[in-house]
Amino acid sequence: MPSPIQPLYVHSISHFHPENVISNRFLEELDIGTSDEWILERVGISERRTVLPLDYIKATRNADVRAGQEAALYTNVETGRRAGVLALERAGLKPSDIGMVVAGGCCPESAIPSEACRIAAALGIEAAAIDINSACSSFGAQLHLLASMQGLPPHVLVVVPENTTRVVDYSDRATAVLWGDGTSAAVVSKDVPAPLRVVETTLTSSPAGWSHVTIPRFGHFGQDGSAVQRFAIKTTLGCLEAMLPAAREHVAKTGGAIHFAGHQANLLVLESVAKRARLAPAEHWHNVVARGNTGAAGAPSVLSEHWGELSPGDAVILVVVGSGLTWSSLRMEVA
Repeated sequence: MPSPIQPLYVHSISHFHPENVISNRFLEELDIGTSDEWILERVGISERRTVLPLDYIKATRNADVRAGQEAALYTNVETGRRAGVLALERAGLKPSDIGMVVAGGCCPESAIPSEACRIAAALGIEAAAIDINSACSSFGAQLHLLASMQGLPPHVLVVVPENTTRVVDYSDRATAVLWGDGTSAAVVSKDVPAPLRVVETTLTSSPAGWSHVTIPRFGHFGQDGSAVQRFAIKTTLGCLEAMLPAAREHVAKTGGAIHFAGHQANLLVLESVAKRARLAPAEHWHNVVARGNTGAAGAPSVLSEHWGELSPGDAVILVVVGSGLTWSSLRMEVA
């Protein structure tokens, strides 16, 4: 069950997506047995972004993930730096104002040092830096743990660099159609108020399901698609319904609006959850159609793309699920 916490203030959320576009037509041209109609019927995705050169994907289908890492146009550090710059700008802060950097996601580029340390260095931040990785639920896990910590510095930068197309097998239509690359960043604080604040969090795991979604070291992404879809629908709906009563009570008092953003993996799953929770279309924010599955950066990047639309009195619910199996939810309010 969600539990109230001392508010964790969110001063900004930002995103970065690389410029190379993998359209459904591009995937058709790979001759892997897929089509625009087939993709839209199953996952509702039209296009996604990638750090990989398109000619490289055509020529190799990314058969060797180590070659994919070498071919990538951007590193996790560079996409993290770019998202971090925008997060600092939106928060009106300088690198020297950040007292801690937290990073993490599905596919770190190296075992050590932490990507948080490397991203901090790229931003000119000299502060404590650690990784908190929980696959696609990493952003929820990061904010859940930060909300429970004491003695944090005034401002913490949370970066989620997700460039998972580097480990996608583009000869496998079941997984090639899913992934896009994107990075999110957020500036949070326990002490310095901001209009957007996290007021409830959850973090849960079912380790018995660890084998359903995997990325082996030097291997391709793989999943048990049907099992993962059932898990995603049931878990996302349960988390959303647990937080909706408090969110509805809040907006009834304030006259604000409810906004829901889930894990951006499959439009059909998200729409099913929103319908079962009796959310109006305007209450469901998503970007999976144009961005694909950007892992742990998906839900926060949705908020970033709608950052200017948040209004006083609004309530925001994020629900994220991922490998592990893990899931997390966040309820936010706009003062």
